[in-house]
Amino acid sequence: MADQSEKGDFSRLREEIRQFVAERDWDQFHTPKNLSSALCVEAAELLEHFQWLPTGSGDELNPAKLQQVRHEMADVLVYLIRLADKLDVDLSVAVSEKMILNRLKYPADKVRGDARKYSEYEDE
Repeated sequence: MADQSEKGDFSRLREEIRQFVAERDWDQFHTPKNLSSALCVEAAELLEHFQWLPTGSGDELNPAKLQQVRHEMADVLVYLIRLADKLDVDLSVAVSEKMILNRLKYPADKVRGDARKYSEYEDE
């Protein structure tokens, strides 16, 4: 379960994003569909920085590129927090719930060191 500081961080960010949107009268455009689309676009922009790199590890990114990656990561998070806000989803709770499901689908003793999808080893 997420600790109180994580919940506080999400709440603080949600409020900061709400204020930013309200100051620009953009709420009218922030439908779940539009926010989901924007989230995908920003995720693609993040991915673009890693295109053609051997692994994308930190040593392959110069300081300017790393700053750009940080900004794209922030864009992804902003849209995700905004979407969660519009749908009244507590992201901390959602992550905790999903981790429970992931632990069931990917038991550590069965999948350690194995990158296959859970459905590929279910019958083993």
